[in-house]
Amino acid sequence: MSLTKDFPPTANDTSDGAGATAPGGPPPGSRAPRSPAETLEPMRPPPLPEREETEERDHPFLNMLDGLVSFVFVLACLALGLYVFVKVQFDKPGPLATSIVFAVPRGEGVSAMAERLEREGVIDDRPIFMTSILYFKYIRGTGSVKAGEYEFPKNATMRDVLDVLVQGRSIEHKVTFAEGLTTQQIVDKLKANPDLHGDITEIPPEGSLLPDTYKFGRDDTRQDIIDRMRAAQAKFLAKVWEERDADLTVSTPEEALVLASIVEKETGRADERPHIASVFLNRLRKNMRLQSDPTIIYGLVGGKGVLDHPIQQDELDRDTPYNTYKINGLPPTPIACPGRASIEAVLKPAKTKDLYFVADGSGGHVFAASLEEHNKNVVKWRKIEREIRAKEAAEAAAQQAAAAAAGQGEAAGSLPPVNGAGAPTLVPDATGSASTADDMPGTFADPGALVDPGAVPAGAAAGGGAVPKPLRNPKR
Repeated sequence: MSLTKDFPPTANDTSDGAGATAPGGPPPGSRAPRSPAETLEPMRPPPLPEREETEERDHPFLNMLDGLVSFVFVLACLALGLYVFVKVQFDKPGPLATSIVFAVPRGEGVSAMAERLEREGVIDDRPIFMTSILYFKYIRGTGSVKAGEYEFPKNATMRDVLDVLVQGRSIEHKVTFAEGLTTQQIVDKLKANPDLHGDITEIPPEGSLLPDTYKFGRDDTRQDIIDRMRAAQAKFLAKVWEERDADLTVSTPEEALVLASIVEKETGRADERPHIASVFLNRLRKNMRLQSDPTIIYGLVGGKGVLDHPIQQDELDRDTPYNTYKINGLPPTPIACPGRASIEAVLKPAKTKDLYFVADGSGGHVFAASLEEHNKNVVKWRKIEREIRAKEAAEAAAQQAAAAAAGQGEAAGSLPPVNGAGAPTLVPDATGSASTADDMPGTFADPGALVDPGAVPAGAAAGGGAVPKPLRNPKR
């Protein structure tokens, strides 16, 4: 009796009764799964063949090169990151809440300057600023920081600050000197300027400074300005002397400078200077005295340059080296510092035969070649002068009346005194004629403005004076 129980064949049973595998069954040498769980278990792959171990090794140079490339790559990444960081910090708005003026004295080190910039709130990262200075100086070659006085605007970036310092865009101060000032007046003005420092060693020779506007920096001294003015005057005079007219009466640059100073003081109108220069040059050519009031004033007050009253007869009669009513030719030195226009007027004068000029009532002068013609011009001027004085007197009287009506007696008392005819107070001269500073351009008497033609002595027309003056008769 068989102990084996017969079971019907299953779907997975691929063997025949003799133990052979049916087509499509498992390959030979394998067995069919014996349970459903085993059927679900994946087949394990066969093991990999064993690899033969070799004795190959990498070359030492290749190992070193590989490490070097890796190091350089890491370093480049770090450098790039640092560059980007510094650039961002360098270009970001700075901490300044308001604009500031910052001075860099000569000889100050870059480190000390950067420390002060940080302390005063101009920059907020001194190491980055110092790094940028070194970069621009030694790599870009854009220059070094320059001494000076600088203004940095609100929220200035470190790039803005460095650009200003390297380019030297310092604050420029200016001082202006008007034509016709004496060297003493120029020195006094420089001494009163609070933006300058240092002493002036000596008063320069009269006329040796060129009036102009001069710029200066924080480190410039007063003597520096004087030296620049002297150099500018010498350079300009030498230049225009080479371009002078050939038939001049003056024979040296020094004589030209003396006459230019007289022309400068005789008129404030640039268009008249060549004509007035021609009058004085014509008189020198004819050996006639210049009779210029500004020369008398300089002989009385020197470098002060200003006379606080009209020229008096006794002052006219004083013997001084500058009294061109007493001396022949030019005075010994200039009487002021002439400007470029007056120097050029003397060296390239107008071509005229005129020997006289007198005020015309409009701020200029009218010229004449003969004393007879000049005296006619004086009559016209005296008529204009009377009209001007009458108008001024009427205005003064109206002001006094208005002040009196308002009960401002004190204010009314401060108005200019008025003569019986309503004219401003006059200073009589020895002949009984009169002059007033109200009619004088600048600080000197207007040539010939108040001369009474009826007072011209007999024979005066033969020689005549250069320009008949207030308080005086025309001179020979």
